[in-house]
Amino acid sequence: MLDGPRLAPASGRPAKGLVVFVHGYGADGHDLIELGRHFARDLPDIAFVAPHAPEPCAMSPGGRQWFPLTMRDPAEVPRGVARAAPALDAFLSQELGRMRLPASALALVGFSQGTMMALDVGLSRRPAIAAIVGFSGLLARPDQLAAVPRPSPPVVLVHGDQDDVLPVEYLPMACEALAAAEIPVEWHIAAGLSHGIDESGLTIAASVLRRALPR
Repeated sequence: MLDGPRLAPASGRPAKGLVVFVHGYGADGHDLIELGRHFARDLPDIAFVAPHAPEPCAMSPGGRQWFPLTMRDPAEVPRGVARAAPALDAFLSQELGRMRLPASALALVGFSQGTMMALDVGLSRRPAIAAIVGFSGLLARPDQLAAVPRPSPPVVLVHGDQDDVLPVEYLPMACEALAAAEIPVEWHIAAGLSHGIDESGLTIAASVLRRALPR
């Protein structure tokens, strides 16, 4: 079973909502959990958790991976996401049950490989979760969008225009597929940003979470 670092609500009260951070290739849950302190300023009644991916990363000693990733085989991303999805899905159910929260109180925030996972798992859950925010990622299985339960959660995608790991061209590809499937999607391209998250992205994510989660 997945596990990782957690932040309790800053208010000290029982959690009214939950944000799950899904980290990228070669990192672990500690890479994103501190974003919870940033978002907690506006969301004092929200809990945060960042599970470690299930596999050690061969390319990054000490890091983790949701699945092996070389970007040399076009099939490795959809195949890897499909294999890793059940573990993340089970973790989300576990956390909601532990906190006695409904699906509508859950949001996912992914980065890079974590965005691939957040989009795939977050869109497939029933009932729908509150929102999905994806940084610097891609949509792994657009062919699965027709099966997404309705109503679907809103999706917000952010990508740097100087990304040399996952090029920014993946963003319009994802947006076009989501829009064609009538899944609400917003997007932002961060000027001058490589493969990362900048202040503009954090501001957008905070706004999405404020709108989507109980307050």
